[in-house]
Amino acid sequence: MEHTPYGYRIENGKAVIDEKTAEQVRLMYRFYLDGASLCDSAGKAGISVQHGGAARMLCNSHYLGDEYYPALIDRETFERAKQERRRRAAALGRGGKAQKREEAGVPVAFHMKPSEKELDDPYRQAEYLYSLIESEG
Repeated sequence: MEHTPYGYRIENGKAVIDEKTAEQVRLMYRFYLDGASLCDSAGKAGISVQHGGAARMLCNSHYLGDEYYPALIDRETFERAKQERRRRAAALGRGGKAQKREEAGVPVAFHMKPSEKELDDPYRQAEYLYSLIESEG
């Protein structure tokens, strides 16, 4: 089983809302939607996480409720936070499309000349064998 999301606890094999931590999650959403950064939103809510952890919490669909987890926030709040994250990312030039990376000119096909020596020192043997490798491109 995966990690139990912040805001829940397991009782008798079932996920239940932990009201103290669930309120912190709700506050984090509220602070974020009021304009605070991810880290500031979490910190103001009393949740000790870094930027990535706060982002994952805002995107955690378990908070909407599913077959195992009861709903902790409403869909409108979840969607508004999602839209706000997209808006902020676009404003920072992180528009969602991954930038295409240039291909590094690294050859991927190789040929090795026949080995003629057997050296006692394994490092020197490796150096010798590497010297026999030739690129095919």
